[in-house]
Amino acid sequence: MGQRSGKPRRQRLAHDLLIYAGLAPFLAIVLFPILWMAITAFKNEQDLYLMRFPLWFHMPPTLKHFRLLFAYGWFGVWVLNTAIVSLCVVGITLVVSVPAAYALARLRLPGSQSAGIAIFTTYLVPPIILFLPLAPIVYRLGLADSIWALVVLYPTFTIPFCTWLMIGFLRAVPREIEEAAWVDGCSLAGGVLRVVLPSSLPGIATAAIIAFTLSMQEYLYAVAFSAPAEHKVVTVGLPTMLIRGDIFFWGALMAGGLLVAIPAAILFNLVLDRFIQAFTGFRG
Repeated sequence: MGQRSGKPRRQRLAHDLLIYAGLAPFLAIVLFPILWMAITAFKNEQDLYLMRFPLWFHMPPTLKHFRLLFAYGWFGVWVLNTAIVSLCVVGITLVVSVPAAYALARLRLPGSQSAGIAIFTTYLVPPIILFLPLAPIVYRLGLADSIWALVVLYPTFTIPFCTWLMIGFLRAVPREIEEAAWVDGCSLAGGVLRVVLPSSLPGIATAAIIAFTLSMQEYLYAVAFSAPAEHKVVTVGLPTMLIRGDIFFWGALMAGGLLVAIPAAILFNLVLDRFIQAFTGFRG
């Protein structure tokens, strides 16, 4: 009996080892840049440029790169600007894309399928092309050289993508449960708020993550419409502060990237289960 139970256990162990062996190269490729960023943020310049193998600390770690970021004075302001822009864009994106997706996915409107595809294709237009017609609009609104220009511009590419994404999630919600809510006395808005939206929380979380990530990573609009130092975001502020011609302050650049990446990673981890559920349909 013990031999029979031991054999499946060994088979499971061998199966798990094969899975981890297959994942190991992928994890090494994905995690190495993050590890190198963390190491570089704490390295002395002399140790960094020696490039001795292994790529580890050959001199005591230092916090001088972090002190350089905050000694400059603007890094905290840039992080705050990035957070304000990203959160405002997420709010605008969800307020617009969720109702639009519901109308296209659930109301049987004529041409809704074509409209959904047309909305998504606007996301595929390169930002450098949209930059030209959007520039006069920003200046006429008086929003140039401020973070509010980014709050207005970023939804132009987050709303189309998130609307197309939410259409798929809302179509996956059975219509019968919404009709049952109507029979129980709910209005159309009540059925949406009490049935459809709670069932679509994984999709909403996914749309919020994508809108937040796109807002944090965008560079072209940020460098063109938010130039003053007090209105810059991190993606523009760090390169302009820490790259002087052919001189790169690699330690401070990596320190800034690390400080921005850690809160974003924590936020992503808080909704990771919803994110996986949205793409796999798994409900744990």
